[in-house]
Amino acid sequence: MQDETDDRVAGATPPVEGVDRALRVLEVVAAAGPAGAALADLSAALGVHKTTVHRSLAALRHRDYVAQDPGTGRYALGAAALRLADRYLAEEDLPARLHGALVAVCAATDELVHLGVLSGVQVVYLDKVEPERAVRVWSAVGRRNWAATTALGRAMLAFAGTTRAALDGYVRAVEPAGRVALDQVATELDRARERGYAVEVQENEPGIACLAVPLLRGGRPAAALSITAPADRMDPRRMAALHAEVLRVLPPLLPDGLALPA
Repeated sequence: MQDETDDRVAGATPPVEGVDRALRVLEVVAAAGPAGAALADLSAALGVHKTTVHRSLAALRHRDYVAQDPGTGRYALGAAALRLADRYLAEEDLPARLHGALVAVCAATDELVHLGVLSGVQVVYLDKVEPERAVRVWSAVGRRNWAATTALGRAMLAFAGTTRAALDGYVRAVEPAGRVALDQVATELDRARERGYAVEVQENEPGIACLAVPLLRGGRPAAALSITAPADRMDPRRMAALHAEVLRVLPPLLPDGLALPA
């Protein structure tokens, strides 16, 4: 029986040439971005005659994987392709796709690692990986906390371009009222954008501190990853060192479509 890996060998002949050509067309269209690509550009990029490329485009348009601008005639990704990307990084799939990355960060830092997403004015914890040494912090998958008071939430709000007016809504939602001030959170978001990670120190639980990095999709946060530890070992120097370790370990383990801030 033929080895199942044969089709993945670099340079191997594609099993269905027409399908392979359509996928190559789709990749070039995607690379062109929102401006799209003209038929002549696609033909040149692929080294394939325009008539052949046009047939592939017709099939992709039929299934809404590409769309043609009626004014310019240029081709860009269609709604079906965008739905595939959304499904690939859907909230319910993120824990499975990122669990290995959380395990690696936990092993590299020997600290508790969480994955979370924004849900309204709160953060939902989707996954966690604990180190060998226990961290005395109550956390559970499915738990919610205020976005404005958590490093996870602040990392996502900072890199989502949240305006001060919008941030005020996140701050006002925090209970008990007055627990955190708008100016304080706004300053934290500014600092997060400057250094690439957000922090909170003993704002949710006494003796506990966190830092978090956003996981960006198309430049916007899709989720965030945090490191949680006792505050007495989370001074600014240690946090900077932990962030450097995240930058070393995490990028190669992220699924296609997710990235850390540049």
